[in-house]
Amino acid sequence: MKLDPNCRYDQEHEWVRVEGDEALIGITDYAQDQLSDVVYVELPEVGDTFDQGDVFAVVESVKTASDVYMPVGGDILEINEALEDSPELVNEDPFGQAWFVRIAIADPSELDDLMDAEAYRAYVEGLDE
Repeated sequence: MKLDPNCRYDQEHEWVRVEGDEALIGITDYAQDQLSDVVYVELPEVGDTFDQGDVFAVVESVKTASDVYMPVGGDILEINEALEDSPELVNEDPFGQAWFVRIAIADPSELDDLMDAEAYRAYVEGLDE
């Protein structure tokens, strides 16, 4: 399982990479592996606002459809339009080309609720036992 040490993680398998007062959000390598081959990603609109824990996207794979939850609240500044034509990027590069949205973080203290890479690794290993 790949992890990015520069990200924070939630228990729903989303990651957040903070860049100043903005953040990129996507799903983890573990999540894309569990989903199998991703065939469609439904993203929100630029300008939408979400609270921490809200569903903001849907990922469909050959196995299932899965909601994607907002790890921290904020306003959508940008969506990754590349995922519309190339949803397989989620499987190929979950921490790079397959980011879902860029947000303006509403409350930076919500980042304190998230796990660092090692805590997330331990969390996932506990799930697989």
